[in-house]
Amino acid sequence: MIVAETERLIISKFTTRDAAFFKALVNSPSWLKYIGDRNINTIEQAENKIKESHLKSYKTSGYGFYKLLLKTENLKPIGTTGLIKRPELEHTDIGFSLLPEYEGKGFGFESAKAVMVLAKEEFKLNKICTITLENNKKSIVLIEKLGLTFDKKVKPFENDKELMLFSKNL
Repeated sequence: MIVAETERLIISKFTTRDAAFFKALVNSPSWLKYIGDRNINTIEQAENKIKESHLKSYKTSGYGFYKLLLKTENLKPIGTTGLIKRPELEHTDIGFSLLPEYEGKGFGFESAKAVMVLAKEEFKLNKICTITLENNKKSIVLIEKLGLTFDKKVKPFENDKELMLFSKNL
């Protein structure tokens, strides 16, 4: 189901049919370096993660992470951008990730801007946040370009990694 469209992208909900793409994305070098290994090594594990995470989030929150489909390449999936309400964070978190060959081409900004419009207009969110590692310089540039500002350093998860928390009023 399509949730938004930009100049170059169709933004739509994940389904279990996206398992092969999702498996490739979560095992890409940037994902592993900056987000972490999710131990998704089979199509079945990817399907289960989509069910447990994406599909559940659509039902419980009304939103979640969406796949990015490139219009010029027959709607090839190239990444994800979306919203997630994490119990560890006060506000809904916006996140994004792209396959390596599509990084640095403006797709993260383009998709995140569209998702921020959804956050405000459709989901009636007043504020969003995002978290990232301090060494994820490309992500920080994008986050700041989107108008989010640094709030503080946090350790929201059990792994005890310190993350930078950014936020923006919508």
